Amino acid sequence: MTTRVGVIDWGGGNLGSVVRALRRVGGDPVLAAEPGGLAGCERLVFPGVGAFGDVLGGLRGRGFEPMLREAVEAGRPVLCVCVGLQALFEGSDETPEVPGLGLLRGRVRRFTAGKVPQIGWNRVEPAGGGAGGVVDDAYCYFVNSYYAAPEDPSVVAGWTDYGVRFASAVAWGPLTATQFHPEKSGDAGLGLLRRWLER
Repeated sequence: MTTRVGVIDWGGGNLGSVVRALRRVGGDPVLAAEPGGLAGCERLVFPGVGAFGDVLGGLRGRGFEPMLREAVEAGRPVLCVCVGLQALFEGSDETPEVPGLGLLRGRVRRFTAGKVPQIGWNRVEPAGGGAGGVVDDAYCYFVNSYYAAPEDPSVVAGWTDYGVRFASAVAWGPLTATQFHPEKSGDAGLGLLRRWLER
């Protein structure tokens, strides 16, 4: 039976590519612009593209924050992408006045070396520990000016170097999150999505 996956439409983001990628790996994605549209979905995807404050504002303005928190508390698998990963933390240097979700400890920092934003392919190295097995050692596609700096290294599932070694994937309980775009990362990204659907 195909897994129903709720894709949060917070008012922006790369939603079409995410939906198509989920279909390619056997999911049944449901795109919804309000929480009621995600009823009955076994898993949730929170794709975020743009500025930290805009993504959190859209998520909260459309009433998705309580549903997202309830899903995590209930142990339902949740996948967050790009700024969706950053939103899990306590705050960001990009929009300091906007609080993050605070589901993970740490802040989001701006790159201070190299060309900003980072746009293109970069290596993701798997991390060990409790977050191991989420990502393969592969090149994935990034578009980011900021990166998450978790306080707890055990949540890091993948590392990437771009002037600084940063967490390009995290995993904690039912949460999986990637700074890179799995929907744009070829076979490596599709493999991650397939594993996420099956775990």
